Amino acid sequence: MNDLITHADAIDVERIRADFPILGLQVNGHPLVYLDNAASSQMPQPVIDRLVRYQTTQHANINRAVHTLSEIATNEYEAARRTLQHFIRARSEREVIFTSGTTDAINLVMHGYGRKFIGPGDEIILTTLEHHANIVPWQMLAEEKGAIVRVAPINDAGEVLLDAYRDLFNERTKFVGLTHVSNALGTINPVRQMVAIAHESGVPVLVDGAQAVPHMAVDVQDLDCDFYVFSGHKLCGPTGIGILYGKAALLERMQPFKGGGDMILSVTFEKTVYNAIPHKFEAGTPPIAAAIGMAAAVDYLSAIGMQVISRQEQILLEYATDQLQQLPGVRIIGTAANKAAVLSFVIDGVHPHDIGTLLNEDGIAVRTGHHCAQPVMQRLGLPATSRASFAFYNTLAEVDALTAGIRAVQKVFL
Repeated sequence: MNDLITHADAIDVERIRADFPILGLQVNGHPLVYLDNAASSQMPQPVIDRLVRYQTTQHANINRAVHTLSEIATNEYEAARRTLQHFIRARSEREVIFTSGTTDAINLVMHGYGRKFIGPGDEIILTTLEHHANIVPWQMLAEEKGAIVRVAPINDAGEVLLDAYRDLFNERTKFVGLTHVSNALGTINPVRQMVAIAHESGVPVLVDGAQAVPHMAVDVQDLDCDFYVFSGHKLCGPTGIGILYGKAALLERMQPFKGGGDMILSVTFEKTVYNAIPHKFEAGTPPIAAAIGMAAAVDYLSAIGMQVISRQEQILLEYATDQLQQLPGVRIIGTAANKAAVLSFVIDGVHPHDIGTLLNEDGIAVRTGHHCAQPVMQRLGLPATSRASFAFYNTLAEVDALTAGIRAVQKVFL
């Protein structure tokens, strides 16, 4: 099959692919088949053009200056914030903070909220599905404060056991960190339900949305989460930029993570008065160009439609799942009933790194390893997997290339 199943509102994939210059590359003499979108997606020409336009006609440092370029840059930067606010349905632009990425955003919450409000004997709930970025900061906090990290288990399909999750809550529970979509397995957590369970105990929740925002419509007010974090480079934008969404009431109570620059209202050697949110958390010169580029990426995705993107990627996932299930000696890892377009697999008798190396010889880019999710691998009894992750610009023909590549790997080793 070379074309996606036809829908009245389906994406014209070939037209979309023309927007992505890198997809025309040859790798090792073969057309690039880029299936590593969970690690980083590719950037379309309109986003590249927007970055060039900013750098060539609008660039200056923002805030405090009165010259024209600074005013333009400041306006474009704040317009980018409003674009991101509308994209995730935040109540106010004050609740949208630019960070350097998902990891930076999680660390901001750990330092700004966790270090202020979590103390000895308090408990932090995570899930087995978490990326290291949503584990290590909380372990660091627990070690510093004498707090305890508790973990909600998963079943063999890679789904959080909700009853066990609920049972972890007690009077000492002070915080929950959970992923929206597992980067290693593709599991989509029932976030709204998990947030509601936490709120029954008055516990705030941070949701790692790095793997969700690029692939589905996200409404933070509907989820009712207290914090939501994600990165630009996974949704067709630049690297070095991300978002922390936080409910305004919580952000106002938090202490700043970093000091200096525009996060102040006034400074004397006796006392510093902090700026209002969101500026209180944006110390120093921010990633101005990257923020503007991220907003351009959001505009690009919104023009296509997040529901259309999600449906397209589900077609790819279903087709790829069916194709790999027909291959003897290939086992899919992560079989949750509700999944995003991530397909992790193992081949009997072949190390994942060898799989990735041989696929690369045919121009096929997949990710191999533990995917910064070692607890998931340990729970499933695996050292590593190979992971194909899809975006809306991938095609069924590329799934066929992956399937043929796997067969070729098996011929080498088996």
